[in-house]
Amino acid sequence: MKKSSRFNDLIASGHLYLQNVSIDNVIFGYHNKELRVLLQRPEGIDLWALSGGYIKKTESIEDAARRIAEERTGLKNLFLKQFKAFGDPSRSSNKVFQEFEDQKENNWTLGYFVSLGFYTLTEFDQVRPTGDFYTEECKWWDIHHLPELVLDHRTIVDAALKALRLHIYHYPVGYELLCEKFTLPEIHALYETILGKSLDSRNFTKKL
Repeated sequence: MKKSSRFNDLIASGHLYLQNVSIDNVIFGYHNKELRVLLQRPEGIDLWALSGGYIKKTESIEDAARRIAEERTGLKNLFLKQFKAFGDPSRSSNKVFQEFEDQKENNWTLGYFVSLGFYTLTEFDQVRPTGDFYTEECKWWDIHHLPELVLDHRTIVDAALKALRLHIYHYPVGYELLCEKFTLPEIHALYETILGKSLDSRNFTKKL
């Protein structure tokens, strides 16, 4: 099925989804001592976007976020955490959508959406990056070298990283981002990468 046809199908099936609320999922991976984010580039534009989607009326917000993560990574049972909601009305006035201004009355996806922010932790080597039906590219980016993002997605990434740093000693972050078997130096390097600072080895071992 052509992408344009599938997008028209989405517009026509608006009654199946919650209106004016969406999911933006910051999918984190770790590779070569770099924390990475999975991004996708929508068809026909030069900006990149987070893995996002809409919430079906038959699913919870957690189920929607989990479905989106599974569709983008090909993996199930991923660690997933809601961290914030984003609801500034100006978030929908991005220049990317200005050319569609005259279509807003007939296209429910172009209105003002409150976005529920989740972050997901994945094992990098197991992920098969897969964009949605109107995506031209889907790939990993180093958290410190992100491309220009649509809407307020950069703000969402920054908030997700802040939340991850707060949660790092309360949830099994390292066990979700590394392979099943790893060494103490490997998890030490992972925590230093996420926190962006050096950690004393002796104190770090006591906190694990």
